[in-house]
Amino acid sequence: MTDLDQRVIVPADSRDALDAAKGRVRSPAPGSRRIGGRPVVRILGGLLLPAVILLAWQIVTTSGLVEPYRLPTPASVFQAGVELAENGQLWTHIVISVQRVLLGFAIGSVIGLAAAGVVGLSRWGDVLLSPTLAAVRAVPSLAWVPLLILWMQIGEESKVTLIAIGAFFPVYTTVAAALRHVDPQLVEAGRSFSLRGWSLFRTVQLPAVIPSVVAGLRLALAQAWLFLVAAELIASSMGLGFLLTDSQSTGRVDRILLSIVLLALLGTITNGILALLEKYLLRRWT
Repeated sequence: MTDLDQRVIVPADSRDALDAAKGRVRSPAPGSRRIGGRPVVRILGGLLLPAVILLAWQIVTTSGLVEPYRLPTPASVFQAGVELAENGQLWTHIVISVQRVLLGFAIGSVIGLAAAGVVGLSRWGDVLLSPTLAAVRAVPSLAWVPLLILWMQIGEESKVTLIAIGAFFPVYTTVAAALRHVDPQLVEAGRSFSLRGWSLFRTVQLPAVIPSVVAGLRLALAQAWLFLVAAELIASSMGLGFLLTDSQSTGRVDRILLSIVLLALLGTITNGILALLEKYLLRRWT
C-alpha cells in the first residue's frame, strides 16, 4: 500500500484525510496543532480576511474615494436585505435558488458517479464514452440555454437540467480518474482473496477513491452555484440569479452586492456540510 496515494489522483485538500485513513498520519510541525488545530481558532482565522475586506469597504465608501452609486456602504447593502426580508421576497429568492441547486446537484452527481464507474472500471466504457464526454464538457454553460428553452420550455426542468450539467462533470472527471489509477497490486491482492465484482469494488476500490469522490462532490456543488445564475437567466421570475439581473436592470447596486454576498454565504455553508460528510465517509469506508 506504499504507492497508493502516489497512483490515485487525489486533490490536495483530501490527501491528508487519505493518509490518516491508511494510518500514516504525518507528524505536525511544531506549533501547528496549537495554532490551527482547534475549530474555534480555524473559524476565527477564516473570518479574519472577510473582516478586513468589510473594514476596507466601509473606509473607501464613507471617505468618498468611491461614489455611492458605484459602491454602496455595507449598511446600505444590509438595509436592502432588510427591506427584501420584510416583504418576504428575500426568503423566497433564497429558498427557490437553494432548491434548484440541491436538486440539480443531486441529479448531476448521481449520473456523474454512474458514468465515472463505467469509464473508470471498464476499458470499453473508457473508449466509448471518454471522447464524447470530453467534447461535451468543453461547451460553455450559456450555450445550453437556448437549446434547453426549446426542449423544456421555461419551467423548472430547464433550470435544474442546466445545473445538473454543471454538477456532472467535476464528479465524473475526478472519480473516473481516481478509479483508473487505483493501485493494480491492491486489486490483485483483493482477487487473491476471492473478491470479485461488487465485493472487490466495496472492499478495495471504493475505499481508495472515497477522498476523490468527496472532492468531486465539493467541486460539483461549487459548480452548481456557478451554473445557478445562468440557469435563472432562463425566463426566471424568482431566485438569487434573477435578483442579480433584475437589480442590474433597475440600477440597484446594493441589491447586486446583497445577491453576491448571499451566494457566497450559501456556497460556504453547503461546502461545510460536505466537509462533515467527508469525515463520516472516511470513517465508514477507510
